Amino acid sequence: MRAGFAPKDIIFTPNGVSISEIIEAAELGVRINIDNLGILEQFASRFGDSYPVCIRLNPHINAGGNSKISVGHIDSKFGISIHQTRHLERLVKSLGVKVEGLHMHTGSDILDVEVFLRGAELLLDVARDFDSLRYIDFGSGFKVAYKPDDISTDVEELGEKMTAMFDAFCKEYGSDLQLEFEPGKFLVSESGYFLCEVNATKTTTATVFAQVNSGLNHLIRPMFYDAYHHITNVSNPNGKPRVYTVVGYICETDTFASDRLIAEIHEGDILAFHNAGAYCFTMSNNYNSRLRPAEVLVKNKEHFLITKREELDDLLKNCIDLEANITAP
Repeated sequence: MRAGFAPKDIIFTPNGVSISEIIEAAELGVRINIDNLGILEQFASRFGDSYPVCIRLNPHINAGGNSKISVGHIDSKFGISIHQTRHLERLVKSLGVKVEGLHMHTGSDILDVEVFLRGAELLLDVARDFDSLRYIDFGSGFKVAYKPDDISTDVEELGEKMTAMFDAFCKEYGSDLQLEFEPGKFLVSESGYFLCEVNATKTTTATVFAQVNSGLNHLIRPMFYDAYHHITNVSNPNGKPRVYTVVGYICETDTFASDRLIAEIHEGDILAFHNAGAYCFTMSNNYNSRLRPAEVLVKNKEHFLITKREELDDLLKNCIDLEANITAP
């Protein structure tokens, strides 16, 4: 909202937060997406039918990549099970809840368009039981290319098939609903690069390490999701490729890449991690009291500082000086 977006254009999709936080969001006027029957009851007891909601469903489809980034399976904490729709319908009717939207998100790195479409069909089947819908949100998870020879989701094929499916549904439903997607990572992942400096190279009996001035505090995806980030030595792009294991400076096993072919690395070289436009800075932290780096926007060959580099005072600003605040009895 501070960035200028209208509340009606924002959908709040929390998981496991307190009802007070959801109420606060509702009081701001944003769209509310509920993924828990108990929370739905609490919300209805506060707002009744005066505040339309969206319902997030779990279609029990593993449409994404590895288990760490798949959220549509049967053991996922996200969404109301597709098998609970009868219970959902009874609650909606009994509590007088107005449902204006349905939502799903099955996970990231979707390759098989047909699997995504099966989830969409399930969501449309449920939609037939709600007569006041304004929109259906099919989430996202579209895959981008992480490696030079990698593949990505065929969004053109998906678009053609989804258009035909959704148009046919709207004709049957009797209303032109709004079709929504959330392709955040697909849009921004490849637009960001993370740059760090090589502090040292270290050869052991088994491995050649490139030790950089960063760690899981800045880019946690490789450790958290087993994510692959292509690495380019921008200081020596045409150097002879050698095998390196790139590691950070945190007192944990913060390995960015193992046994990776990278142009020969020397101390002081700058390494660029690709696909850092999503879930890089937003997941960074101050573990080991390390500071976060600056963010720079490059537009039309000009660069603009958009987030300044942290300083020690940024870490200490919320610490309480007990000596100054405790007075003698």
